[in-house]
Amino acid sequence: MRWFQGFQTRRSGETAKMRLKLLLVSDKAGCSPEMILMIKDDVIHAISKYMEIEKDKVQIQMDTEGSPKKGGCRTLPVLHANIPIRSISNKGLY
Repeated sequence: MRWFQGFQTRRSGETAKMRLKLLLVSDKAGCSPEMILMIKDDVIHAISKYMEIEKDKVQIQMDTEGSPKKGGCRTLPVLHANIPIRSISNKGLY
């Protein structure tokens, strides 16, 4: 069964590391993994109205970013979206 490994895109260790990072960041941002999945579905639905995208390859990530604040530095949650676009339709715009 070793010949099936060529079809794998990620190893289980890499997947586990990504999931752990997602949990840690979502915990800091106060946003659960379920909420991130709901945001992803909403973003896919909204963007799909205007362009054809590769829905199975959309990536949504929560991260934290430092922001200067009086008397120190504060971290803010940041949402990153990677959305592969197949084509953009101009129908209904003109």
